[in-house]
Amino acid sequence: MHAKTASLTTLFFILICLSCGEKPLPPEAILPVPSEAQMKWHEMEMNAFIHFTTNTFTDKEWGYGDESTNVFNPTEIDIEQWVTTLKEAGFRGIILTAKHHDGFCLWPTQYTEHSVKNSPYKDGEGDIVGELSAACKKHGLKFGVYLSPWDRNRADYGTPEYITYYRNQLRELFTQYGPVFEMWFDGANGGDGYYGGADEKRKIDGSTYYDWPTTLDMVRKMEPEVIFFSDAGPGVRWVGNEHGIACETNWNPFNPEGIYAGKPGINDLLCTGDRNGTHWIPAETDVSIRPGWFYHVAEDSLVKSPEHLFEIYLSSVGRGSTLLLNVPPDQRGLIHENDVEALKMWRTMLDREFAMNLAANATVTASSWRGKANDYHPAKVVDGDPDTYWATDDQTTTGSLEIELEKPTPVRYVVLQEYVRLGQRIEAFTVDFWQGGQWQQAAEATTIGYKRILKLEPMQAEKIRINITASKACPVISNVEVY
Repeated sequence: MHAKTASLTTLFFILICLSCGEKPLPPEAILPVPSEAQMKWHEMEMNAFIHFTTNTFTDKEWGYGDESTNVFNPTEIDIEQWVTTLKEAGFRGIILTAKHHDGFCLWPTQYTEHSVKNSPYKDGEGDIVGELSAACKKHGLKFGVYLSPWDRNRADYGTPEYITYYRNQLRELFTQYGPVFEMWFDGANGGDGYYGGADEKRKIDGSTYYDWPTTLDMVRKMEPEVIFFSDAGPGVRWVGNEHGIACETNWNPFNPEGIYAGKPGINDLLCTGDRNGTHWIPAETDVSIRPGWFYHVAEDSLVKSPEHLFEIYLSSVGRGSTLLLNVPPDQRGLIHENDVEALKMWRTMLDREFAMNLAANATVTASSWRGKANDYHPAKVVDGDPDTYWATDDQTTTGSLEIELEKPTPVRYVVLQEYVRLGQRIEAFTVDFWQGGQWQQAAEATTIGYKRILKLEPMQAEKIRINITASKACPVISNVEVY
């Protein structure tokens, strides 16, 4: 068949399909894509961290493991207060330090005496892990655990026997206190410690000692949907700093091969991700509401202000990450009044700044949309449905959306979301405001991902234009909000 004849035949069939009203196929996914569990994690957006152990009572950040269990004695503890305070602030889940580096366990584990069962708390009948897990269930929050791989109390740390101990404790946590949505562990491994009285420095090979693949497979069998956090995942990765700042360019794709603590440039790589990464491993942004991770009375005046917390929100959730904010209970076993007040005022700021979405059900036009089909119409970005989206034809990797406001209005924030179930695509975009009969650029940025919030200099705008200037494949936008 001649090329000219073939092209005419192809055109004929296209016209036939269009006349029959056949819909264009959805865009093909650009790998990698999030698992269902990762998608639910993205949707949580904000989770809380609770650091609470003997350090709370010894005024330390890292205990050596020689602390007496008698020091753990929160006399006014109210775990309901923790949960209701955090829920009212907008957190969807809570991750608890079930065991920090000092080895003290917040549940009555059968595998060590160094736990709450030998403390004054409830005369040895207390169980912080169980009580918090139950309170989370009661109030509709998800529950996660941080079980430090390092243990400065254990005499067998550094030997194979310790790995058996660690896995036994994971079995206790996941079988007795589940469901557990996230298992958190970090790279603090080895160093000086008590080690059952040895009082020495121990080193381990972090890449081989823990045999993480076996441990994680064991946990998955108990909790198939669990998210694993560590420096390089495999579920979610560290953002590379503890300041509450995700990078302006933040790719969810990441290549975990060859990642190790101390690798040159690792923190920058963790922050930006990898445009061509092989796995979907999004960044989690962890930061404490105080300078330290555990409560210290000297830091009562150093609680982050509501304004600082708001900026952290914009630089974490607003850059496609999930925020993990640490709020440590004090020696009474309560979230301190200063922390409570900061959280309340922060919530008020969030509610005020994002009170009225000016784009909700607004008129939206686009430079083009996929096959001119209603399923991909530009209006899908303002319909409030996270499962609908605007998309262009496959060969079209740039394009624009115009949102017409009801009247000229001061605009300060623009919120954008990609439909990341089909992968992360957008590499660069701009935002323009229509003022006085012409377009003026208000912002220029790179990635969007699950969510991007741009804070702008307040400007009167009649219309707003989102220009996708570079994309790995046809852009797929599920949501646009304007405040």
